[in-house]
Amino acid sequence: MLLALLMCYAGFTALCLSTDRHHGELLHSKPTPTRRQGLRVGGWLLLMVAIWPAVFAAGWSQGLVQWCAVLMLSALLLVLLLPYRPRLALILAGLGLLASPVAVFALF
Repeated sequence: MLLALLMCYAGFTALCLSTDRHHGELLHSKPTPTRRQGLRVGGWLLLMVAIWPAVFAAGWSQGLVQWCAVLMLSALLLVLLLPYRPRLALILAGLGLLASPVAVFALF
């Protein structure tokens, strides 16, 4: 479940960074159209791929339910961090992507 959580949080952060407002707040620049499209595709890809660790860990019936719970938890965390600690939200997404390969080994 840790891997699914890390991937969902990074995916939501990428989708958040694809907007002009949040990209300007967090990175102090306006995203180029290529970067915006890359962040959108990457964000949706991370959210969709996060299904597989949840299903692998708990099977289809419980895995999909756990994936929905992880989606809600990661979105809630991002929504709560953005107004008060926007830089922390970005740092957590980066650390989550760095920790994802380690979380893969927790599946086995």
